[in-house]
Amino acid sequence: MTLNYIAGEWTAAADAVPNVNPSDTNDILGDYAHASLLDTERAIDAASRAFRNWSRSSIQTRHDCLNAIATEILSRKEELGRLLSREEGKTLPEGLGEVARAGQIFQFFAGECLRLAGEKLPSVRAGVDVEITREPLGVIGLITPWNFPIAIPAWKIAPALAYGNTVIFKPAELVPGSAHKLAEIIAHSGIPSGVFNLVMGRGSIIGEAMLKSSKIAAISFTGSVTTGKHVAQACTASDPMRKVQLEMGGKNPMVVLDDAEIDVAVECAVNSSFFSTGQRCTASSRLIVTDGIRDAFVAAMTKRMTSLVVDDACKAGTNIGPVVDQRQLDQDLRYIRLGQDEGARLVTGGKLLKRDTPGFYLSPALFTEVDNRMRIAREEIFGPVATVIRAKNYEEALEIANDTPFGLSSGICTTSLKYASHFKRNAQAGMIMVNLPTAGVDYHVPFGGRKGSSYGPREQGRYAAEFYTTVKTSYSFEEIA
Repeated sequence: MTLNYIAGEWTAAADAVPNVNPSDTNDILGDYAHASLLDTERAIDAASRAFRNWSRSSIQTRHDCLNAIATEILSRKEELGRLLSREEGKTLPEGLGEVARAGQIFQFFAGECLRLAGEKLPSVRAGVDVEITREPLGVIGLITPWNFPIAIPAWKIAPALAYGNTVIFKPAELVPGSAHKLAEIIAHSGIPSGVFNLVMGRGSIIGEAMLKSSKIAAISFTGSVTTGKHVAQACTASDPMRKVQLEMGGKNPMVVLDDAEIDVAVECAVNSSFFSTGQRCTASSRLIVTDGIRDAFVAAMTKRMTSLVVDDACKAGTNIGPVVDQRQLDQDLRYIRLGQDEGARLVTGGKLLKRDTPGFYLSPALFTEVDNRMRIAREEIFGPVATVIRAKNYEEALEIANDTPFGLSSGICTTSLKYASHFKRNAQAGMIMVNLPTAGVDYHVPFGGRKGSSYGPREQGRYAAEFYTTVKTSYSFEEIA
């Protein structure tokens, strides 16, 4: 059994579940402990006790710990990337890229430890000085999804520790392997006991314990809209209220205008819609294409999709790995049937595939004749399913792009500076891409959206301080001689 990490010790549990490779369901990566309510409460108590000393530790101490974590992650990129691809199903190049990103995130926040800044200002009153500083919050509960099993934990854990908070980390049940390896690396970095705690298992137990504990100061959650709303309601209803940060998905548009370079547009659309098996909150599942280029785009897109290789995530030459598990595969298939029932035309894909090993293989699906009011154009599928929606012109395309309850990422393919500039200003999303896939983001700048996609301060980059710290304004009287 692979153990939880609580109060500086590796701790067994009464229950454990197997970690199954979606590329080969005969391949079991190990049995991973599921924390109980008591385990979770012990972890919260340990983090609470450790907070005072860690929050007052020197910036050099915190820098050294985070830098050690970054160095170890990057030195083990091949090992960690292969593990990630085996348990989550994204291709090995994608897995290696995600691990590298996790290491870079820890490097960035190691530097942020040394760049903690405040302000010293004169008061409007004579003889009074004002200081504005940032302080850590306390114990932070971090709840992460299965689709980025090391990068998303990294961009939550690193700033939490850098700014002097202590951590309860609850990873998704489907991907405990990457979380456990990350916990091992953190445990060996010099982090004091209790500062970081790993509790693997069910959200109904661990997450609810976090929401009910008065010792938790804030919760950062990435996952479904339904669960996110529950987390927000619980945090605002608690006494005292807790700070909350939510990332809850998207239904991201990519607009393709008549003047777009078609090869660029197709590559952007294929990457956005189908890479990582479409299992990205920034994936573009709505391709909004203007009349003049629509037929040529669909033809080129269909041809490009026939060249995509769907196979074992770790096999050389694979472009798209399996869906993460049977439950997600069933959801993808339901939406494909729903799209057909709604009157959309399935141009290509959407079929179960057999490969050398038993796995959750699905050919990427492309629909045309889609109306933006259809459920396949409104609801997040979280799989390799894309829809082409026709628009008369740029103005209608922008209107369709913004007609969604989500607002995470939005893209446009055009050679017009006029339209690109207008789109960046008027697209209702937190991140805008011009002639780029909607699903590629940097680690040193803010990540997040608006409307139903996100709630609370942004993640990543220097903006992470807005969530992981609180602002204090201090006034001091200095007697005038």
